[in-house]
Amino acid sequence: MQPSPIVSTLALAVTLAALLGGCSKEPAPAPAPKAQEVGVVTLQPTTVNLSQDLPGRTSAYRVAEVRPQVDGIVLKRLFREGSDIKAGQQLYQIDPATYEATLANVQASLEQHRSLTTRYRQLIDEQAVSKQEFDNARAQQLQAEAQVRSAQINLRYTQVMAPISGRIGRSAVTEGALVANGQATALATIQQLDPIYVDVTQSSADMLKLRRALDAGQLQTLGGTKAKVNLTLEDGRTYPQQGTLEFSEVSVDPSTGSVTLRAVFPNPDRLLLPGMFVHAQIPTGTAQDAILAPQAGVTRDLKGHSTALVVGADNKVELRELTANRTLGTQLLVENGLKAGDKVIVEGLQFVKPGAEVVAHEVKQTLVSDATAPDAKAE
Repeated sequence: MQPSPIVSTLALAVTLAALLGGCSKEPAPAPAPKAQEVGVVTLQPTTVNLSQDLPGRTSAYRVAEVRPQVDGIVLKRLFREGSDIKAGQQLYQIDPATYEATLANVQASLEQHRSLTTRYRQLIDEQAVSKQEFDNARAQQLQAEAQVRSAQINLRYTQVMAPISGRIGRSAVTEGALVANGQATALATIQQLDPIYVDVTQSSADMLKLRRALDAGQLQTLGGTKAKVNLTLEDGRTYPQQGTLEFSEVSVDPSTGSVTLRAVFPNPDRLLLPGMFVHAQIPTGTAQDAILAPQAGVTRDLKGHSTALVVGADNKVELRELTANRTLGTQLLVENGLKAGDKVIVEGLQFVKPGAEVVAHEVKQTLVSDATAPDAKAE
């Protein structure tokens, strides 16, 4: 039996109404994105002792080249090469025979002139000799005395003595060698190694800053105005003794625009030898209320500027451009762009962008309070 047209029409109307009712419902809202967790470091002001790391070389405190002062044959060498010697210690013996004979000869001449002067002094009162003859005899006696002193000096110079205390190098002559007064070649060289000099080079601009810091009393001192200096050896080890800054050269090298600074270091163990390459850490002042940012939270943009992501008060990420002129270990000394209380993101940087909302948790780190800082630009 076929359904009536009325029933079919009603069924169609009910179906259309159901379809229209379903289309009028709004879709369910999408769930809100979860806030990214990041690790931050809250910046705190601190006091930092700053210094410059300057290259340099060691040099002996005193150097003496031993040369003969008389001519002759070397009979003996009286020291061990490379040993420590004392001032006044005999180093060589030159054949003294000719100088002993010369001394004996002038001593005999002196006795003769002395006897003549004595006799003339007795006779002048009796007017047996003239005053002129007595004066001539007296002058000849004085000349003979001078010749004796000269001969004694030359005889003493046959014993070649050490002029200073220190470590002596290798000998340039052996027994039997002929040496001469004023020769160009030194017999040996003595170097005083304790204390020892460290000569470092510094640009003239940095030297002016250092001078102002010394005058202002910003540098640590060891008596007077001498700044403390630390030393790093060629193998990276820190030298155990601390030195003092002595002086700077009075002129600037026109080829390099630098000056030489000289520091003095104790060297009791002779660990430092002349000519060694070292690095000296010279203090330049103390930065009060300094802001140190961890390098892990600092990146560079396409223009090469240092930037950092900071969590703001509303937990939104902010981009900051920094000016940092020194690197202190794993941290940067910030001049502009960050302040005390800023929360710098150091973990999760790759997952966040400026404007994103985040959940921050504090990351522990050790602040630098006393550091050696080379003048490395980190802008």
